[in-house]
Amino acid sequence: MSGLTITRNAQIPDPLRVARCRSLPNLGPRLIFFSGGSALNEISRCLKGYTHNSAHLITPFDSGGSSQELRAAFDMPAVGDLRSRLMALADESELGQPDIFRLFHHRLPADGTPEALRTEAEALFDGSHKLMRAISQPMRRLILKQLRSFARGMPEGFDLRNASVGNLILAGGYLANDRALEPVLFLMSKMVAVQGTVRAVVDANLQIGAELTDGRVVVGQRNLTGKEVPPLSQQISRLFLADGETELSREEVRLPKRNRRLIEKADLICYPPGSLYSSVIANLLPAGVARSIAAREVPKVYLPSLGTDPECPGMNLADRVEALLTALRQDAGAECAANRLLNLVICDKSGYDAASARELERRHGLKCVQRPLRAGGERDIYDPPQVCEALVSLT
Repeated sequence: MSGLTITRNAQIPDPLRVARCRSLPNLGPRLIFFSGGSALNEISRCLKGYTHNSAHLITPFDSGGSSQELRAAFDMPAVGDLRSRLMALADESELGQPDIFRLFHHRLPADGTPEALRTEAEALFDGSHKLMRAISQPMRRLILKQLRSFARGMPEGFDLRNASVGNLILAGGYLANDRALEPVLFLMSKMVAVQGTVRAVVDANLQIGAELTDGRVVVGQRNLTGKEVPPLSQQISRLFLADGETELSREEVRLPKRNRRLIEKADLICYPPGSLYSSVIANLLPAGVARSIAAREVPKVYLPSLGTDPECPGMNLADRVEALLTALRQDAGAECAANRLLNLVICDKSGYDAASARELERRHGLKCVQRPLRAGGERDIYDPPQVCEALVSLT
């Protein structure tokens, strides 16, 4: 299999294709994203206007913020990024479930006293909270079942400050379903009419580990992203999954069949914006991911983050693509051609670096297509409609 070479640069965006998707999003293309964190959420929210068939494989390895509180208390995968993507893809119209949407979005006060936090939590658990009362039966009963499962398992002294109610519901559902994420993700998707598919890439309680170029080993997502601790001073030479501090072999963590089928049905595969290692490459570590990608004859697109990625000190565009391909070839095989794993890089026109693009083509035989994708203002963020139209035009 030689892979797919994309030459239709002039068709990005394709007005006719975009118009068809806008008129019939329920019949829209099957785009699959390997992501985590919040970088793709606004694009995902916009994507609902083009297709209801996108699939999002999310890393459950976050070790910071409120997700870490739940991981430490219940020895479970991280659910915060899963919950935020579910909310981004939820039907936010009156045809959806706006009362449930508001409940899942609600957070307990970040500066609340222990007594006030306990009082509000108990109102949620017994159903007397105003957000809970607004939800009609039988949905209220289903939600209370998950919350009460969480309440029964909640350890003494659990920190409820800034706790996301959606995360508590996911945690309770995880405990109520024999410590499995998939049943409660399915249930929450139905509750808020998610217009797409959101799954953990693997249903496992693991950590991300990285070996740096100076030989040091760092374990834990929060230690890589440069958000809660100082940014890395050395580049990452290798990423791996760990059970606690113990590195696992690739074959010990396998892509579930249900997720492999999502890749097999995809019309386009996207490595999206986000922290390159902890949000994107972490999804590519389970055995079977890259082999499934390589088997597909569809567009495979890298949309690099705008601005500076603290996980990539000193790395240009060609270096980031090298990191992606290296991770993929660990599963697909060292001799796997680049265009079987990635065949197009789309860059924002304003940040286009001709020298880096030439290096990308020289090193990897890949083209970099320029598009005006940056949102207005000074922030390093993409304009969601421009990105959505570029992606659906390729299908």
